[in-house]
Amino acid sequence: MAKVELKQPVVDEISANIKDAQSVVLVDYRGLTVEQDTNLRKQLREADIVYKVYKNTMMNFAFKGTDCESLTPYLEGPSAIAISKTDATAPARILCKFAKDAPKLEVKGGIVEGLSYDAAGIMEIAKIPSREELLSKLLGSIQSPIANFARVMNQLAEKGGAGACEAPVAVEAPAEQAAEPAAE
Repeated sequence: MAKVELKQPVVDEISANIKDAQSVVLVDYRGLTVEQDTNLRKQLREADIVYKVYKNTMMNFAFKGTDCESLTPYLEGPSAIAISKTDATAPARILCKFAKDAPKLEVKGGIVEGLSYDAAGIMEIAKIPSREELLSKLLGSIQSPIANFARVMNQLAEKGGAGACEAPVAVEAPAEQAAEPAAE
């Protein structure tokens, strides 16, 4: 079997993984201990992120003609790739958080929803909360006024209705209207 035939399945695997990806992040993993690498892989796996180490030439072939082609300049030195098909910010968030505790992990760059970012851009994207967090904050902001309204209505009901709280204030007509004679 020729070398090209042996390498083609690897290129096809990378291509299949990046095909419908929400985000792709490249990192340099040199200097991580086995324990750190195992912990990182566990965190990524729990977030449903594909994390693998491939040869740069294989990734280069797989990136040709895709959005990931802009990542080609970052394919220097050992590279690992993190791919998420569901959450656009998850790889950046997890890798950048992990890099704070393990400074040997270096984020090189990435693609998020078709746009290319350098390491600094990926660090900024990592600050964006997950979709679930954003939805829960939205739901909380919608639910808060409704809960307050229900609480007030409950307090009114406990006191015996709106009439029990205070007597209504009488509204008087302005002096000009009172002075006019009744028209016949």
